[in-house]
Amino acid sequence: MTLVVEGLSVHYGGVSAVRNLGFDVPGGEAVGVIGANGAGKTSTLKAIMGLVPRQVASLRFGDIDLSTVAARNMVRHGIGYVPEGRHVFAGLPVEKNLLLGAYARAWNAATRTTLAEVYELFPVLGEMRGRLAGALSGGQQQMLAIGRALMSRPKLLLLDEPSMGLSPKLVEDILAVLLRLRGEGMSLLLVEQNAKLTFEATSRCLVVENGEVAMTGTSAQLRHDPRVRKIYLGL
Repeated sequence: MTLVVEGLSVHYGGVSAVRNLGFDVPGGEAVGVIGANGAGKTSTLKAIMGLVPRQVASLRFGDIDLSTVAARNMVRHGIGYVPEGRHVFAGLPVEKNLLLGAYARAWNAATRTTLAEVYELFPVLGEMRGRLAGALSGGQQQMLAIGRALMSRPKLLLLDEPSMGLSPKLVEDILAVLLRLRGEGMSLLLVEQNAKLTFEATSRCLVVENGEVAMTGTSAQLRHDPRVRKIYLGL
């Protein structure tokens, strides 16, 4: 299933955060969105999810018109979301956080299998399943946020700044997970300020400036583009 976004705009009062944005995420592909702070990356994801007021010409996932779907029901249509800042339930144990990610599914053998798969993907979560989420490190909370989204078995996973505040080693761990999910055929839409991570995790990227698409191309092309290297990689 392909995500198609056409004519997406977001305004906060008199400020235009996203202007007439358009792109697609074909089934099984990983697409990145990079840009500086304030470029409109997070607003783009929130608008797709229906978390902020938006104007959009077309927003479809396969045959589903997402512009008519409430944010709480996105998961029922195969879309998972890992928000910026993780937003785990600090007062609940790790396992209950994960089970909340499966709220739209019946609790059965298939759901238990998904939970086992998440623990296999993130062994540290299995080791800490009874610990309060608020007691986890930032990196462990990021793993928990991704694992929670995976509990719904999404066809498309939206991730907002998953590397924020993480050590280089943990960034590599997150990259390995994204590459594995991509290898298993999951579609990814990755918003990141870390251009290096994005280029390694995705096949195609958009460069967003002031709420508009400034450049687009394959990740390999943009990685070696002098303008991108200077602005986003400092090279």
